Amino acid sequence: MHYITHLSKDKKLNRLIANSPAHKLIKRKNICIYLCASIMSQQLSVKVADVIFQRFLGLYGGNEPSPQQILDTPSETLRGIGLSNAKANYVKNVAQFETEQGMDHKKLSRMDNETVISYLTEIKGVGRWTVEMLLMFALGREDVFSIDDLGIQNAMIHIYKLDRADKKKFREDLLKISFRWSPYRTYACLYLWQWKDNMPVKRKKAEIK
Repeated sequence: MHYITHLSKDKKLNRLIANSPAHKLIKRKNICIYLCASIMSQQLSVKVADVIFQRFLGLYGGNEPSPQQILDTPSETLRGIGLSNAKANYVKNVAQFETEQGMDHKKLSRMDNETVISYLTEIKGVGRWTVEMLLMFALGREDVFSIDDLGIQNAMIHIYKLDRADKKKFREDLLKISFRWSPYRTYACLYLWQWKDNMPVKRKKAEIK
């Protein structure tokens, strides 16, 4: 794979690559539904998140609803499938944003990573980390580094012998190391997550089509 040669120049990361299968990024067709599923899965186990998402689809005959269908669904109905009041509102916020502003592949493909993050974090309930996962696992962007992801931080602390006592220096160290991996930082993140089998829930939710 084209990214392996580049990332293997990092001897410590190369040890992870040598013991792992190659990765392939997949682009998801329905960005709105991906984002809704991401919100639903926050702070839940993969198993519980799967159940709730299937209940969500069940409201629409097992099909992915249109943004308007989501907006027309009473909040009480969304809470009835196991969503908190806040998550029900956030899901509706995503649908409203899709209806008014748009978030299809064609629109987002014209934006660089930081612009996509700025654009989608305008939605109440959608944070930077969530959009970083969307960039990786729904848009298939190859050069995303999620610096605030705890799994990535913990893996890099162990592999690169970093100290997080000084938060500012710690972040500088994380960025300095990650710059070596550009323009394939997404793949580096995949290897770091896989190292301790600590793939984020959003990654697993990304398999929902």
